[in-house]
Amino acid sequence: MSSTMRAFVLTGPGECSVQEVPVPRAVAGEVVVDVERAGVCGTDVEFFTGEMTYLHQGHSVYPMRLGHEWAGTVTAVGEGVDPAWLGRRVMGDTMLGDRTCRRCRKGHQHTCEQRQEVGIRGGRAGALAERLAVPAWSLHALPDAVDAVLGALVEPGGNALRAARATGAGPGDRALVLGPGTIGLLTAMFLRAAGAEVHVLGVGSLEFARGLGFANTWTRETLPSLPFDAVVDATGAAGSPALAVELVEPAGRVVYIGLSGRPSRIDTRELVLKDVTAVGVLSASPGLAETITAYASGAVDPRPLVAATVGLGEVGAVLAGERTDGAGPKVHIDPRR
Repeated sequence: MSSTMRAFVLTGPGECSVQEVPVPRAVAGEVVVDVERAGVCGTDVEFFTGEMTYLHQGHSVYPMRLGHEWAGTVTAVGEGVDPAWLGRRVMGDTMLGDRTCRRCRKGHQHTCEQRQEVGIRGGRAGALAERLAVPAWSLHALPDAVDAVLGALVEPGGNALRAARATGAGPGDRALVLGPGTIGLLTAMFLRAAGAEVHVLGVGSLEFARGLGFANTWTRETLPSLPFDAVVDATGAAGSPALAVELVEPAGRVVYIGLSGRPSRIDTRELVLKDVTAVGVLSASPGLAETITAYASGAVDPRPLVAATVGLGEVGAVLAGERTDGAGPKVHIDPRR
């Protein structure tokens, strides 16, 4: 077996290439995975442009290897790892807490102060490569019904599942999702699966969302005056958090999962006077297992979100905003190409 592999390396804002790098070793407590699919995310784009906050906080530095939405097969295990993982099809948690701090001990390892994030933070190399090394404890086994395409959609799906659950919406409730991107549409899918009446608000063409079966799609100008029991902000617009509070019913819930590139503002007087509950969602970690179950059962089918699958050599163009032929918001990478 070769001692090197191909990986996508980002060396600075807008500077990237596919390089031959050393194959990762399965050190104690870790496994090596042959990557079959990896998704490109808005976070990756922010690293490509240099706008990602972690770069300015010192949590991330160039050069770096992106990729935190992935699926593959375990091909090597380190000391202390159950050999039963060998040959298993898996995906993995992005957030790698130190497992010793108070937050980790309380089950909130995704908020650990010292956490690494695969392909994002703390120098932990990501999955835009032929192979990936991760701690065995971060793995989630994939059943036969969840192939590599679905497996690489578990991480964004876990975020969306948590956002949908945070609304508390179900049968008899009306929920509005702001932003028909990957997370917004996944959230809409989980809300629909929970029995809520789902509406989607966006800008520009909403034909893709309608094609997924969401008939109630609106722009700000066409949005009807309806009572929304829950509103999810899955946009990156600085004005959306305040809009969510404006549109939600008194005693309703607003969920924030989108992040703006500049500070956003809400008037907490409106929260109080409307008796609104506001929830922020960071990370898929607590929702990964349930997302796998939802995909395996067919309760949620995110496959149409994937517009195209390309090789490592095309990652730079994708990050630069070049569109693929497909209509979906997500692009997958097959590092074997």
